[in-house]
Amino acid sequence: MEQSRKGTISVNTENIFPIIKKSLYSNHEIFLRELVSNAVDASQKIKTLASLGEFKGELGDIKVSVSIDKDAKTITVSDRGIGLTADEMEKYINQVAFSGATEFVEKYKDKADLNNMIGNFGLGFYSAFMVAKNVEIKSLAHYPDATAVHWICDGSTSFEISAGTRTDRGSDVILHISEDSEEFLDSYRIKSILTKYCKFLPVEIEFEGAVVNQTQPLWTKKPADLSDEDYEKFYEDLYPMAEKPLFWIHLNVDYPFNLTGVLYFPKLKADFEPNKNKIHLYSRQVFITDAVEDIVPDYLRLLHGVIDSPDIPLNVSRSFLQTDGNVKKINSHISKKVADKLNEIFKNDRAGFEEKWESLDLFVKYGMLSDEKFYDRAKGFCLYKNEAGQLNDWEAYQQRIEANQKDKNGNLVVLYTSDAEAQHGFIAAAKKRSYDVLVLGSVIDSHFLSFIESKLEKTQFKRVDAETIDKLIEKEETYASLLSEEQAQEAVKLFETLIGNQDYKVSSAALSPDDQPVVVTRSEFIRRMNEMAATGGGGMFGGQMKEPMQVVLNTAHPYLQKLSGTTEADQREKLARQAYDLALLSQGMLKGEALTTFIERSIQLS
Repeated sequence: MEQSRKGTISVNTENIFPIIKKSLYSNHEIFLRELVSNAVDASQKIKTLASLGEFKGELGDIKVSVSIDKDAKTITVSDRGIGLTADEMEKYINQVAFSGATEFVEKYKDKADLNNMIGNFGLGFYSAFMVAKNVEIKSLAHYPDATAVHWICDGSTSFEISAGTRTDRGSDVILHISEDSEEFLDSYRIKSILTKYCKFLPVEIEFEGAVVNQTQPLWTKKPADLSDEDYEKFYEDLYPMAEKPLFWIHLNVDYPFNLTGVLYFPKLKADFEPNKNKIHLYSRQVFITDAVEDIVPDYLRLLHGVIDSPDIPLNVSRSFLQTDGNVKKINSHISKKVADKLNEIFKNDRAGFEEKWESLDLFVKYGMLSDEKFYDRAKGFCLYKNEAGQLNDWEAYQQRIEANQKDKNGNLVVLYTSDAEAQHGFIAAAKKRSYDVLVLGSVIDSHFLSFIESKLEKTQFKRVDAETIDKLIEKEETYASLLSEEQAQEAVKLFETLIGNQDYKVSSAALSPDDQPVVVTRSEFIRRMNEMAATGGGGMFGGQMKEPMQVVLNTAHPYLQKLSGTTEADQREKLARQAYDLALLSQGMLKGEALTTFIERSIQLS
């Protein structure tokens, strides 16, 4: 090699290098990901050149090694890749804005599939200066007549290239660690970073005598070559403490974008707030992030697994995603694949699908709410469970209830409970009329019901305690009152005085004698709006609205007749209080001292 040369690193503006050094990467541990990725790229390229006949020498052991010298305070990343000549160092290392991979791909684009071999010299390399006060590169290029070179830079824009001493093809990148970054001289720290970012790189990564990565992770293999045990083992590796997944989807797309990966359906509970950062994004097997909200729709973030795509645009530090047309296409494709998989299971294994529904319920409804296309695909396999535990798709359920649950105006009324135990009395009243009651009590159901009502014609969802049963599904049938109009008015006044709360609206009506003498109901609309507001929606009314309670006196019930015929004021009030407390008890609203008083009164009246 010619005598040593010195120069100034070519950058686009005077101030860009300090920005690269200190500010470009918000997370300093990224330096190791970038340097190891570069070493892997160099290793991949020498294998590609050998396969094309462009390199005639012995490949030997293609491995990247990472080592720490605590005494010298250095970290070294070594490879046996293509190496660099002095001229290539000038081009690829000293001209920060230039990507060596671009030229490499252009030169060999018609000779091989280079999807897994495209790397960036340049900016990624300079992440080393976040933790190092100076950096050396010792390299020997793969050309037959190449001579070793030595590059050194102290973190300014000045560098020096001189003759090197390396005798084996490849490169050593040596970082002389700054005092404020000596945490990276800890073996455990380095191993944890390698495990996080380099666990699945396609070239073996060695640290302290052990290989720390899997070069052929499951998503890079053909589904036909994998068993259920393979998928479950990989899931266990990713999430050691998690329950087994319900099932999975293997993604493998090469047009119009490149995408591979495996997505798992975890077990979800209706009342559980799931962790949405369980999908890991990779680019050519390099871990990028687990914050994938720009890549997949929010509801798909309930899934777990891995997505790998070289076509997802990242900013220059690979730390943040940048939205473009490919991202939207990938987003749409993943959504379609998920819906297709669910539909396939629904059609081919209905029993198995129903067994998994408790975990799928939240996911499917969330998807239908979030994505119109997913709604169109999912509406056929979204299931509705009644209080008897039977599951039906909407078409089957509609056929099941339409003969009996249409009101006098021709509207189909779907009754539901959010808590079958607490609303048992109201469910019992519905069942006496042979009405069916769905169970819809998850955190998302208030939103889901309003959404579904907007999609269905002449269909209303009403919670069983929203009205008396005869008003929930109004028929032409009427009942005779046992009270005169005057007695009914007196009874209303008695209860208004007894309750003493203007938010409780008291009225009378001749209901079925099978209904309770006093029924307390809650407004379906206001309650649902409040529930939606509480779970992130329905805020157009300015948060929680005051919820009036409806107190209906059943004038067709003998108890009201008995109450009205009681002349002693104290006894009449006691009977009224007992009936009212029973109504509150059926709504789960009788607690504390009021419940104790009710029990004592019940004993006295028995």
